[in-house]
Amino acid sequence: MNVLKRCIYGISLFSLAAISVQCKNDKKMDKTTISSDKKATVTIEKSSYGTTSKGEKIDSYKLKNQNGMEVDIITFGGIITDLKVPNKEGVSENVVTGFTSLQQYEKENPFFGALIGRFGNRIAKGKFTLDGKEYQLAINNTPNALHGGPKGFFKVVWKADEVKSGDTASLKLSYLSKDMEEGYPGNLQVYVTYTLTNDNQLEVLYEATTDKKTVVNLTQHTYFNLSADFSKTILDHELTLNADKIVPVDATLIPTGKLEDVSHTPFDFRTPKLIGKDIEVKNEQLERGKGYDHCWVLNNPEKGKTIIAKVYHAPSGRILEVTTDEPGIQFYSGNFLDGTLPTRTGGTYAHRTGLCLETEHYPDSPNQKDFPTTVLNPGENYKTKTTFKFSVKK
Repeated sequence: MNVLKRCIYGISLFSLAAISVQCKNDKKMDKTTISSDKKATVTIEKSSYGTTSKGEKIDSYKLKNQNGMEVDIITFGGIITDLKVPNKEGVSENVVTGFTSLQQYEKENPFFGALIGRFGNRIAKGKFTLDGKEYQLAINNTPNALHGGPKGFFKVVWKADEVKSGDTASLKLSYLSKDMEEGYPGNLQVYVTYTLTNDNQLEVLYEATTDKKTVVNLTQHTYFNLSADFSKTILDHELTLNADKIVPVDATLIPTGKLEDVSHTPFDFRTPKLIGKDIEVKNEQLERGKGYDHCWVLNNPEKGKTIIAKVYHAPSGRILEVTTDEPGIQFYSGNFLDGTLPTRTGGTYAHRTGLCLETEHYPDSPNQKDFPTTVLNPGENYKTKTTFKFSVKK
């Protein structure tokens, strides 16, 4: 009696699904048949996104799972152009800022969705010293250098490779930043891998090697608005940050070198608090950042596992949780969005209509001897991962 007949015999009242399970448990079942029936749960699709002003062809990759989450990434700047997740009604909507054309991304903008490097955040007066040699960077945030310079990683074209494995889909981006590009020493080979899982997690893995001593601090600069309505601010979002201290800054937003306790200050997000609750409180640090634009020193006992940031938007039910192995996170409340940049739907991105959670080492670390080091030596491997997980509360 063949395998199928033995499976059916004596269980005619069971459903076809039960028969299928019984058959798969039979050791003689054809393994080729089983594997061919298994379909990928997370997919990745490539399409053309356009051509830069320099004639470079740019591709877009859509990562999509079975739970209504989609992430679109372009090879220009490694930019996340769209990120759709369900609300509590099951409706998937875009929750990140972005534009509708490549030309808009080429223009000066506040790093919407982009990969940031070689050094995320600010370096004082664009200078740092390694082994007695001073390096001068471009000043693009007077009087300091910001996010790798005027042509940081957010303005370059990345090489892309697809990686599929059924329950996940990954886009591995690579870029060779040549010695002295934007003033940084060493040929830096960089890899950034975006991975979408079927439980609505977007993992971002950063890797790099160098042939000369250099500094590296990579991050991701997506602006979130969990309401999916960019005519509304993020002030009604509830934020939790697992951090006892911040990195206070001077009038030019460069760290003072000291760490400051968040207790009894507007910077205490250790318990859930609406972003808008204290943002207008009279406070020197808030005045300097025109709101929240600071690095929090993370309490991170199980790096990569401890939730270090959580955002909850009650009307939509959406929740964003962040894990990382980085020592800090820059929470930026979109204070410099000023209504001059177009949304996808005909409006503009107004004041505080998006928030950033940039996992990173502290600003100006190359000039701050007491901060965790950002130095990368030849023979060493830079490797760090951040995960953005989405869910809903009904």
